[in-house]
Amino acid sequence: QLQACGGGLVQAGGSLRISCAASRRPFSNYVMGWFRQAPGKEREFVAAIFWSGGSTYYADSVKGRFTISRDNAKNTVWLQMNSLKPEDTAVYYCARKASYIGSIYSGPQYDYWGQGTQVTVSS
Repeated sequence: QLQACGGGLVQAGGSLRISCAASRRPFSNYVMGWFRQAPGKEREFVAAIFWSGGSTYYADSVKGRFTISRDNAKNTVWLQMNSLKPEDTAVYYCARKASYIGSIYSGPQYDYWGQGTQVTVSS
């Protein structure tokens, strides 16, 4: 089970950190990802981290502003979001990909999803 939380309302230029807690420790070959979906738009990839090794990947739209990290002891993945823009407004979902096979940027490659947390950035 994945539990995402920490969303909220923030002004443009502000920061927010959202988290995703796994009910059990992810296996070493898991990839944990963040996706987002804005109203009327398709779900899009935001960031991903390999549980083993910690390699990270970002969408171009958030690169340099967002940081994904993990806490092995707490089975938790964080997404630190800085310099937020109104276009970052969306429901953010964390997801688990149980294999290194397949694209980490593709939502259908992830087999388990959290319930989502709303992030709203006001202008």
